[in-house]
Amino acid sequence: MAGMFALANPKRFMDASARFLPWLAAGTTLALAVGFFLGLVAPPDYQQGDTVKIMFLHVPAAWTAMMAYGLLALTSLFSLIWRHPLSDVAAKAAAPLGALFTVLGLVTGSLWGRPMWGTYWVWDARLTSFLLLLLLYLGYIALWNAIEDEARAARAAAILALVGAVNLPIIEFSVNWHTLHQGESILRADGPQIATVFLWPLGITALGYTLLFATLWTIRIRTEILERRARSLQLGEPA
Repeated sequence: MAGMFALANPKRFMDASARFLPWLAAGTTLALAVGFFLGLVAPPDYQQGDTVKIMFLHVPAAWTAMMAYGLLALTSLFSLIWRHPLSDVAAKAAAPLGALFTVLGLVTGSLWGRPMWGTYWVWDARLTSFLLLLLLYLGYIALWNAIEDEARAARAAAILALVGAVNLPIIEFSVNWHTLHQGESILRADGPQIATVFLWPLGITALGYTLLFATLWTIRIRTEILERRARSLQLGEPA
């Protein structure tokens, strides 16, 4: 925790991120390459055929979208309570990335749903709550852009992010309700209910997506810091 608060200093964050960013990028590339390769050579499922391979794109995207919103809410909480110098920057940087992963999850889920359910979309609990996640991301981004004063924009957006966090457990547990969406098959008390030949590429790809988010998030935070420094210099304020 102390280390995290130390990184709240923009200069310390810039120095530290410059060192670990290349390693993040390398880890991302390796994990995605291995995960996608194992996914491509995986055999067809006995029920879903080759359609099962959409899972290697869809499940990690959905996981990353939810993780990103969790981080968005957490950094928003830090911004409201502890006035972390980088909290609002980190939250603002996470939102577009989370929205992109949410869109990827919705698109790949629809592509899987067409051959499995006979339709691209159904208004069931999991799909509807995941669509709401996208709307929350878009609302957060719009709120930031609608308010000129950065301090007021950060506070209003942080409140929205925390209210929207209620949707995360709804998404997680919605598969236990009456829904067409497949139920939980990995994080189960009795162990994963998925063949190892699918579980390994899925896990490695999920790691790759997570590292990809971390890499892009770090880049966006660094970019936001530099942009704020540039604005401060233009206005003659201390950077």
